[in-house]
Amino acid sequence: MGFGEAPEDGSVTVRTLARLLPALLIVGGVFYDVLTPVAYTAVPFFTAAPLVAAPLSSLRTTVLTGLASFLAVYAVHARFGFVPDADAVTELTTVATVSALAAGINRVVRRGDRRLASAREVAEAAQRAVLPEPAERIGGFEIAARYEAAQEGTLVGGDLYAVQDTPYGVRLVVGDVRGKGMGAVAAVAVVLGAFREAAEQEASLEAVAGRLERALAREGVRRGGVDTFEGFTTAVLAELPHGEGTVRVVNRGHPPPLLLHADGAVRPVAASEAALPLGMGELGAWPDRAAERPFPSGAALLLHTDGLSEARDAHGRFFDPERGLAGRAGTAPGALLARLAAEVRRHTGGRMADDMALLVVRRT
Repeated sequence: MGFGEAPEDGSVTVRTLARLLPALLIVGGVFYDVLTPVAYTAVPFFTAAPLVAAPLSSLRTTVLTGLASFLAVYAVHARFGFVPDADAVTELTTVATVSALAAGINRVVRRGDRRLASAREVAEAAQRAVLPEPAERIGGFEIAARYEAAQEGTLVGGDLYAVQDTPYGVRLVVGDVRGKGMGAVAAVAVVLGAFREAAEQEASLEAVAGRLERALAREGVRRGGVDTFEGFTTAVLAELPHGEGTVRVVNRGHPPPLLLHADGAVRPVAASEAALPLGMGELGAWPDRAAERPFPSGAALLLHTDGLSEARDAHGRFFDPERGLAGRAGTAPGALLARLAAEVRRHTGGRMADDMALLVVRRT
């Protein structure tokens, strides 16, 4: 997945120990029973073993763990010469009953896992349909995109990106819809649909932003207003005219793109004027004005959501994306995003508070 290796190694170690725990409990129970007086019992060890195995292992392993616990109880009693007294029968019955319950728990957990896996597959299909991976080369530029969910296994979110080659140049958008869940995904679909259409038809980047504003306004009215539709979207749009060596940027309340020069220096592309996010046009109207900067050969432009710039460590310190990019002008876009995502995960200790969308374009 491209994240730091430490969290992955740690999680593998924890899973391995958890799967070894039933065997350790049985061995520990045997030693406890052998080393303590007859009046003491190790049944809690033997009953815990199949219960621990149930959610972590297969049905076969769970049943075998229960059988091993039963035989261990029998063995510790047999060393004194097995006599079917009340204590021995009670302990054997207890272990057998708990083992049967553990097998039932295993079946319930596995059924839930299958349902969860199916739900994740549906979510992943929806995410890929809404946010397809862009081609590696578009209009003579190298392109890479990456979506990092804050919670592992969560795929559907409100961050968005798109790239389109048009008669006016390669146009890009990265945005962040207010909220989460399917309401946010609906807004993402509206913004991306409007962008793909407007990018082909509108002669200026400012006009594209206007089309996105109107699309969200129409959808908000159709759905009954902002309270029922996630209509508040921060976004940044960029345009790379063919053959001009420049980049134009329109910013609607979004973190500014970062321009990585061929010498390794990083500078934000600040907006010419402050502007409200998309979907808030009823609060006021200001004409969009694109900021224009040189975009020479070897330079790269990173568009990102605030999941990158607002990622915090355990002490509350923000991640510095400019520092993360500095000196990496020669890195391929895909590798650049992978390393940046890994650094964010290390910075946050794997506990990201928000989703993160990254889109980089490099002029070769």
